[in-house]
Amino acid sequence: MNLISKISYKNIAYLFSCAIFFVFTSCEEDLTKQNGNQSKNFPSQIINTAKIIQRDSGFVTLRATAPIIEKYELIDSPYTVARKGMKIEFFDKKNPKKPGNITAKFAKIYDYKQFFEARGNVKILTSDGQRFATQSVFWDQRKKRIYTRDTVYTTTADGSVLVGANGMTAKDDFSEYTFYKNSGDLDISKTKIAESKK
Repeated sequence: MNLISKISYKNIAYLFSCAIFFVFTSCEEDLTKQNGNQSKNFPSQIINTAKIIQRDSGFVTLRATAPIIEKYELIDSPYTVARKGMKIEFFDKKNPKKPGNITAKFAKIYDYKQFFEARGNVKILTSDGQRFATQSVFWDQRKKRIYTRDTVYTTTADGSVLVGANGMTAKDDFSEYTFYKNSGDLDISKTKIAESKK
């Protein structure tokens, strides 16, 4: 009887230790799977009182400032966020001493796509003195286009006011733009009207 009980205790102890081994092994596998699926969408850099300068062949094309910038670089499509607002000055080679600027309460820049998104009390001042105000703006730097679907209020240098109720599209130097469902108050005496050729 003693021999049988000793053998059965050894078997139970052996089975119990095997069960514990398999439990720990399976837990380790689950942890490695979980760690592999963890989100990498967290800021790799946080910059306080940030200043960014973008150059093209030595010429400064863009200068941005923000109270705080978060850079997300560990993901497939890296981007930069300014949650507390941003001011961007953009320079034209034709008139480098008088840059235009964009200010907004929130900004997001997609690094590889060269795509800029601004939201919240967006104000644009061109180098020609035109002012645009809206709630959101999207700027595709590669295509050199700016657009929005929000209502846009524009004040030209001569004081005329235009409203694009369904947004606008424009070249990024604002040399030409199109308003959708527009209205406004124009001073015709100061506006050049193209005459049709006879």
